[in-house]
Amino acid sequence: MSNRIAFQGEPGAYSHQACHEARPDMEALPCNTFEDVISAVRTGEADLAMLPIENSTYGRVADIHRLLPESGLHIVDEAFVRVRISLLALPGVSVDDISLVRAHLVLLPQSASFLKMNGIQGIAAADSAGAAAELAESGLRTEGVLASQLAADIYGLDVLAKDIEDHGHNTTRFVIMSREPDHSQRGDGTMMTTFVFEVRNIPAALYKGMGGFATNGVNMTKLESYMVDGSFTATRFYADIEGHPDDAPVKRALEELEYFTNSLNILGVYPAVKMRHK
Repeated sequence: MSNRIAFQGEPGAYSHQACHEARPDMEALPCNTFEDVISAVRTGEADLAMLPIENSTYGRVADIHRLLPESGLHIVDEAFVRVRISLLALPGVSVDDISLVRAHLVLLPQSASFLKMNGIQGIAAADSAGAAAELAESGLRTEGVLASQLAADIYGLDVLAKDIEDHGHNTTRFVIMSREPDHSQRGDGTMMTTFVFEVRNIPAALYKGMGGFATNGVNMTKLESYMVDGSFTATRFYADIEGHPDDAPVKRALEELEYFTNSLNILGVYPAVKMRHK
């Protein structure tokens, strides 16, 4: 056991924060790409992978639905991180000194009101945590970074303002993946099952396949379609449902769906995080 959890990005990224909060007893391993995160777990360099799957403001994370079924890994848990944006700068710098901030492209519009109110220009960076590392080395006292509190702690920067996002609901959902599935989990509350499937090329196959979830009272919390290998005719669906595959209603619903599919692959069974129901 390596006791490591791999994530994509630089130390201080929101994915790093997710690791820190969900698995505080594990060492977080930064990786350049999502593929590198998956590879780290497959090769044993890490035990778990922390992968962002969707954001409440921007929707699903690009490419992740394609990567998960091909990863060979299994979802064993989920995590939610509220994206709290802080203005970071070198020690001793004040907000009035800042004329420009760098941040990942998605953070800038979320902080538009704060930046406009303070006359600060926003410049897109590839990575907010990486921008924080560069600022710490640069010595620039007229520039700041929009990033996490964790990034400030790691790179020795001051937090000049907290929670500067325009809306307080922005949350990213992550899945935690392992080399081995764990269908033994039951938890104290709701269980989630995530799977992907491709329907047969027959009329109303999706409609008929979904009928089993309705008739068996199984709640489907997510259903998304995406193309397979760039084909306009081959469509794969990603779904989250409440329940465990061993539950009789879920078992019947999946059996009915399977009749109308070319393939059905369960990606994971895991406890629902309580944040889902807030």
